[in-house]
Amino acid sequence: MTTVENAVSAQPVSVVSGPPLTEEPGLGTLTLPGFLREVTTAYADREALVMHESGDVTRWSYTDLWERAIEVARALRAVGIGKDSRVGVLMTNRPEWIAATFGTSLVGGVAVALSTFSTAAELDLLIGTSGISVLLFERTVANRDLAEALTDLEPKIGGSTPGDLQSVRYPHLRYLAAVGAAPAGGAVESWDTFVAGGRDVPREIVEATAAGVEPSDTAVLFFSSGTTSKPKGILSAHRGVSIQSWRFGRMYGFEPADDVRCWSANGFFWSGNFGMALGATLSKGGSLVLQSMFDAAEALALMQRERVNFPVAWPHQWAQLEAAPNWAGADLSAMRFVDNSTPIARHPSVSVDYREPGHAYGNTETFTISTAYPANTPDDVTAGSSGVPLPGVTVKVVEPLSGTPVPIGDSGEICVKGPTLMLGYLGVPLSETLDAEGFFHTGDGGHLDADGRLFWEGRLNDIIKTGGANVSPLEVDEALIGLPGVKVARTVGVPHDTLGEVVVACIVPHDGTNLEADTIRAHLREQLASYKVPRHVLFFGEDEITLTGSAKIKTDEVRTLATERLRNP
Repeated sequence: MTTVENAVSAQPVSVVSGPPLTEEPGLGTLTLPGFLREVTTAYADREALVMHESGDVTRWSYTDLWERAIEVARALRAVGIGKDSRVGVLMTNRPEWIAATFGTSLVGGVAVALSTFSTAAELDLLIGTSGISVLLFERTVANRDLAEALTDLEPKIGGSTPGDLQSVRYPHLRYLAAVGAAPAGGAVESWDTFVAGGRDVPREIVEATAAGVEPSDTAVLFFSSGTTSKPKGILSAHRGVSIQSWRFGRMYGFEPADDVRCWSANGFFWSGNFGMALGATLSKGGSLVLQSMFDAAEALALMQRERVNFPVAWPHQWAQLEAAPNWAGADLSAMRFVDNSTPIARHPSVSVDYREPGHAYGNTETFTISTAYPANTPDDVTAGSSGVPLPGVTVKVVEPLSGTPVPIGDSGEICVKGPTLMLGYLGVPLSETLDAEGFFHTGDGGHLDADGRLFWEGRLNDIIKTGGANVSPLEVDEALIGLPGVKVARTVGVPHDTLGEVVVACIVPHDGTNLEADTIRAHLREQLASYKVPRHVLFFGEDEITLTGSAKIKTDEVRTLATERLRNP
């Protein structure tokens, strides 16, 4: 039950709390070592992961997962990693990513999740700001030689011996190991050599360091996706990461008997995918069906072969799956935990009636969700909202300039605090990040209703102000994305002399479709108030709309494209 607080005047104000964390069911040990030990003990002989790669198949049981994490932990200990040391993990979704991240936690270190989509400049920034001492990376990703890319950034990597890197550019970085063939000479060792280096480290030492990890210790460093600025380094405690890992299993309604088999299109180096896919699956004894890089046709074949029943993807990836040449003939009959709104739910071989816990709101700063409804919550309860505060979470909506809570129903800035809130940003004092009451001001706009439901309205600087009215681009986008032929939609405000801004819909159509602006506007008039209907509907190619790695659209770039198109039709 949520609690709505009242002001002295008895007028309800926008401050809502979820139930106490102690009342949340299904939580286990609140450290990553404890989480791993608990699930690998409970589900010892069950399959934890499978990966098909170059004709070979790797399958690990939960016991295997524990042993591989112990191996990494011993190897890290051998190269000097201890409590609070930072270990960079630069890999796609593969068994070594999971072993490296949990292995780092077993020695009390901090796993630094690095995106394999990073450009050279971004990688330089991430390595430099994160202060990693060890970098564990995948040698080749999408035909890109990461060893070569790293050596281009720091030539001393190619001229040093393993464990003896002395870099002014990356002064903390001492050791590198690669999955795949190690380059000849230089500072990078092979994965097998790295693991072998820890065999003399007593297992009891690693088990002791794992037992000494506290829920309040730093567990991971993730980076924001950076739609409007450079990525921010976000430090999260073991408690927050573990809560969300246990929680997602409950929110999806999983049980151990369900034999969850999860495929994900996106990297575990994003917090949402860590919690939704990896955490939820392992918490209930399921198996992770790993695909290194998203390829729609290969993904469908993999889902069929491995009997995937829980797919995780973004809307543009669902669209690519539906457009794949083997879509119609794929056997996806194993699907169970797939939302009714996704193309897979409408596949001829699929028969499901399931609603994922998609009515949710969260941030990397809270290691994903702060408000949500569990799977299969009826529409009349969710009411188009982003859910209610989760256990231990308090949400308030404030006037952005004064920070004063607004009345229930009024829009303002969403602020959150709770047990999964970050420890802070890299290089930024916590006092500059949280307000005096400990709330994180998200920069998102929204409102709370009398039932404690949060309604997200978009980024504050994305809200369109037209003719004195506020328009949420999210509301327009949701109406657009349901139209046949619309692959990607983003609504923006473009400056106007008299209205302030006009509403402009920017659409990427599916290949082979013929969309008409007037038809789209007529459809929207049936669903939206007249002032929310886009004044202009513009069509773009998929190569013109830039997405961040986590599938967020760079709104500023779309706004610029729209402005230029209208100026020069």
